[in-house]
Amino acid sequence: MINFDFFAPTKILFGAGRESEVGKQVAAFGGHRVMIVYGKKGGHIETSGLLERVHKSLRDAGLSYVDLNGVVPNPRLSLVKEGIRIGRAEDIDFLLPIGGGSVIDTAKGIGYGIANDFEMEDLLYGRVKTDKNLPIGVVLTIAAAGSEMSSSMVLTIEDGMMKRSYGHDCSRPKFAIMNPALTYSLPTYQTASGAVDIMMHTMERYFTPTDTDTNLTDRIAEGLMVSVRDAAQVAVKEPENYEARATLMWAGSLSHNGLTGAGRVSDFATHKIEHELGGMFDVAHGVGLAAIWGSWARYVYKTNPGRFAQFGEKVFGVNVSPTSDSDLTDTAALAAINAWENWCHSIGIPTSLTELGIQPTDEQIEEMAEKCVFGRNGHIGFFQPLNKEDIAAILKMAR
Repeated sequence: MINFDFFAPTKILFGAGRESEVGKQVAAFGGHRVMIVYGKKGGHIETSGLLERVHKSLRDAGLSYVDLNGVVPNPRLSLVKEGIRIGRAEDIDFLLPIGGGSVIDTAKGIGYGIANDFEMEDLLYGRVKTDKNLPIGVVLTIAAAGSEMSSSMVLTIEDGMMKRSYGHDCSRPKFAIMNPALTYSLPTYQTASGAVDIMMHTMERYFTPTDTDTNLTDRIAEGLMVSVRDAAQVAVKEPENYEARATLMWAGSLSHNGLTGAGRVSDFATHKIEHELGGMFDVAHGVGLAAIWGSWARYVYKTNPGRFAQFGEKVFGVNVSPTSDSDLTDTAALAAINAWENWCHSIGIPTSLTELGIQPTDEQIEEMAEKCVFGRNGHIGFFQPLNKEDIAAILKMAR
């Protein structure tokens, strides 16, 4: 186990009806002029009455607010810049995203832009750094990204359709209101895609070069993944099953606040590859991850087949136990990868680009691989560091 810092300052208000407390929470954390950020105008946030309930709670707390809508999946930098412009003009001092990861990441980007004097492209490309952001609170409506407790954001730069991230503890939300009932209306496919994203946030921390003396972190990670495995299969069939929705919502937060990777180096190669896939083809993030991970796993598993075998046994009950015999360990590792893909299929999620309906050309694959290592010293990942040629090979395997 390596040295680590664990910092999770976000206050969680979990349970039915907790969104009525949002005004009090914003005021408690010093907000006065609030920007509410959400998705489609005329969409479910508005038609369900949730937006008006939030408005009323803010008014009752004596707070003023402006609305900014239009966030889309794979959130765009252009809307962030519009939010920065409005936020400065309106003297906004608090950001309140209502939605999931795309909305929260948009709000984080707006906060960075208002609190600092630089071009957002410079931040996303790593040319500048900052420890300043506006305070953020969240009303969560999608269990997936975990951005409500994380330090990171991912935005799409339309010039070149590059997805890039930035992370700092200053962007961790002050509070997150999590009412599982707000996720009842999600389409089945979005529920399943979110469950994959939750699993992947822990898997990216589980497959790591730091796999010795991390038994406690392993058990936490495996327990979370088993819980998500089961809850997702219930939620796609019973969308108003409160316990399944609650499990997914809380797991989404815990999977990306650092807990399931404590004491280990994280990998996140699959995420970085998917960012390029999402940037080029605008696919749902969780679905894109599922379409790539099996190929990544088959490409790298020989680096540590025992780790994959343990994953299969502890998370999916794969019966082939890892031994010192390399052939048997390889068999167990490949069985674990198959078990993951079978689970994805059981909730309606594709596990290849063909199943996803995408057939990238060799030229497009080369472009994605080139973009993936751009500004990253020519490689990504830590479980097995990958260069441009490795990434291209994985994408070709995924077709």
